[in-house]
Amino acid sequence: MRAPADERVIELAPSVLPCDFGRLGEELAALERAGVDRIHWDVMDGLFVPNITIGAPVIASCRRYSSLPYEVHLMIVDPERYVREFVDAGCELITVHAEATRHLHRTLSLIKSLGVRAGVALNPATPLTSVEYVMDQVDVLMIMSVNPGFGGQHYIEAMDAKIMAAVALREATNPNTKIEVDGGISEETLAGCVMNGAEILVSGSGLMAHRDHLAQAVANFHQLARDALV
Repeated sequence: MRAPADERVIELAPSVLPCDFGRLGEELAALERAGVDRIHWDVMDGLFVPNITIGAPVIASCRRYSSLPYEVHLMIVDPERYVREFVDAGCELITVHAEATRHLHRTLSLIKSLGVRAGVALNPATPLTSVEYVMDQVDVLMIMSVNPGFGGQHYIEAMDAKIMAAVALREATNPNTKIEVDGGISEETLAGCVMNGAEILVSGSGLMAHRDHLAQAVANFHQLARDALV
């Protein structure tokens, strides 16, 4: 007898990094029309990662261009200093790096006290044990499948095993936690991530490389995800 199909719903969260920042509102509206599920904002401070991107005021000014959920990935040192600003900017999910805050449980509690969802991101070399005892606070566990700081990097294949281990940790601690994967997600790597247990896929260059036919590219991503669930 054939096993039943996986009932997970896979969400596509395009990173804004490859967008044209001179016409960012138009780019966001185009992504929504194309059928993506959420918008992923990468915030970098030049300290935790080498690059510098944007802050809460830019996100706030763009909130009116899309009705999709906004999630922000804070690649910044001591993110707890700025959490409230990003909530006020309209972000419904705040993800911080376990490596970037001294008191992870306190930071996650702060995020949740502001009425939004809390996420934790782990760099490729960071073990899952670093979040084992805060999983009751974690709505989204993000596995970085590249080293953070730059777009356009190649997927690190060793993260396949880490995604599967993250699913096992989730099942043992907080079944409501979603598994997100960020880095090197393309039509070539998407299916493997889904089969390993990912539920939210962040794609920047892999998706925006097809901006001339964005709706078709989004449809292809979703179809590949559905095929991987069967």
